[in-house]
Amino acid sequence: MVTLMAVATEESRTLPKPEGQWIAVIRIRGRVNTREDVEWTLKLLRLNKPNHCVIIRYTPSIRGMLIKAQHKIAWGEIDFETFYQLLKERGRIIGDKSLTDDIVKEKTNGRYQDIKALAEAIWRGEITFRDLEWFKPVFRLHPPRKGYKRSTRKLYQERGALGYWGPKISDLLRRMF
Repeated sequence: MVTLMAVATEESRTLPKPEGQWIAVIRIRGRVNTREDVEWTLKLLRLNKPNHCVIIRYTPSIRGMLIKAQHKIAWGEIDFETFYQLLKERGRIIGDKSLTDDIVKEKTNGRYQDIKALAEAIWRGEITFRDLEWFKPVFRLHPPRKGYKRSTRKLYQERGALGYWGPKISDLLRRMF
């Protein structure tokens, strides 16, 4: 007989501890057969369509949202290089223009000279996506090259593409640039 405490302990081993690290959250599945509360959670995460990605800090409240929507999304911790590449290759500003070094310099009034300086400031917490009114915080990605290689109906731990990936989410992101 499996007790509730054993299930909670097993779940806490597979999920990261809230340390304020950055995580990438990617919507894998669409709207069909989605409960209202799960769809509302995805809307709060700004994940309105499949293959959309957001980068957020991992907190206990975000953890609850991720667990609630885990059958529609994939998430995991990312490193700075992946974050920088995501900003550089898929970053967009209002007006649907690509993020460039010149735009960063212009929009920040010279405070940040290029995308890398802006990425470092965001990574360290000096500035947030909310402070950048001209920047779109959602990254529109391509479907992964050579497919998901796993079922999009099962959790990652069950040989699927949904749920918590850990640091391996960076590999999926690189295939989606």
